[in-house]
Amino acid sequence: MSVTASAIRTAQRVDRFTYAIRNIVAEAKKVEAGGKKVRYLNIGDPNQFGFLTPPHLIEAVIKAMRDGHNGYVPSPGIVEAREAAAADFVARGVNVSADRVLITSGTSEGIELALTGIVDEGEEVLVPSPTYPLYTAVLAKIGATPAYYRTDHTNDWQPDLDHLRSQITAKTRALVVIDPNNPTGAVYPDATRRALIGIAEQHGLVILADEVYGDLSYDGPVPAMAALDNDAPIISYSSLSKAYLAPGWRAGWMAVGSSPRLDPALAAIKKLADGRLCSPGPMQYAVTAALTGDRSHQVSFRKELRDRAELTTKRINAIPGMSCVMPKSAFYAMPKVDLPPGKKDTDFVLGLLRSKGVLTVYGSGFGTALEDGFFRIVFLASRQELDAIYQDVADFTAQFRSA
Repeated sequence: MSVTASAIRTAQRVDRFTYAIRNIVAEAKKVEAGGKKVRYLNIGDPNQFGFLTPPHLIEAVIKAMRDGHNGYVPSPGIVEAREAAAADFVARGVNVSADRVLITSGTSEGIELALTGIVDEGEEVLVPSPTYPLYTAVLAKIGATPAYYRTDHTNDWQPDLDHLRSQITAKTRALVVIDPNNPTGAVYPDATRRALIGIAEQHGLVILADEVYGDLSYDGPVPAMAALDNDAPIISYSSLSKAYLAPGWRAGWMAVGSSPRLDPALAAIKKLADGRLCSPGPMQYAVTAALTGDRSHQVSFRKELRDRAELTTKRINAIPGMSCVMPKSAFYAMPKVDLPPGKKDTDFVLGLLRSKGVLTVYGSGFGTALEDGFFRIVFLASRQELDAIYQDVADFTAQFRSA
């Protein structure tokens, strides 16, 4: 038998697939291997910074395991969790029943199920710029194309509606709305949300309403987008990851709006869900505990986040050549550095990592232009640590811009 020494080729779709938030960790590991400590401000994981999962959620999972709920569960999720999620949506003004709710392996899986179910190869999906890179990664995998619509940092990162309209073509199938926003921390007013719904209705688009950070607005929970128009074709998302401090559990939920126009999409999503069997069973029991139990931890968490957001904005805006819009939700900020001629955002971010051991993510990983100089900071660390980090950022920025 002859043996070939050639490498096994990979699928071309992998070449289209990027995920900057995790890809950049490889560079951080090289820096650590050289003996330098790295401060990781790239991934929004509250657990890594001392924000712990509420005990009643942990007890719900432990009880489920001890009660023997360790086998497969129904593909759409256990009835109790779907009913709790539906009731929570109804309380927020969204008219949806439990049979239109699916429990997923985090919001990420729900997004992939929806995009796979409604978007064909060669079609387009409107995504904000900057965006959460999962959307572009999934679109690359299914052979579809992102059409970026601008959000304006000079206007509190609000969507540029005229630019959004200009991006719509005959191939456009869906509109992604991330509100509250990752990576900018922006929150959209109702007028903007209504305008987005109007645009989607005019062009026959499905809205994917990513509302994972809806309970982490500093001024209190943000209303669900679908509550503004229950007849609009909106698929809504949330999860335990952020507001309930359990990202590793991969427990999310999605609600396919009550409009009959979404019935084919719901059937397609459920068919795809059958193919992956189910999301983790024991963690689904925490969904009911989260949505029907004590949420007081969110009050203190929002206070801590506002405090860090104010510190971040103040310190970044004090650095010559740098600016930052004050976030209104979540734990991200998207500063902008004035780059020297010929430099790119990747040069700044990698230089900061190698010089100071501070890991952020370059804005081009979220869909902004390389030359714009944006980068994302996760500000979950303590005030004391953030103070030290921002001093390092200031020192490096002065060196980088003068060079």
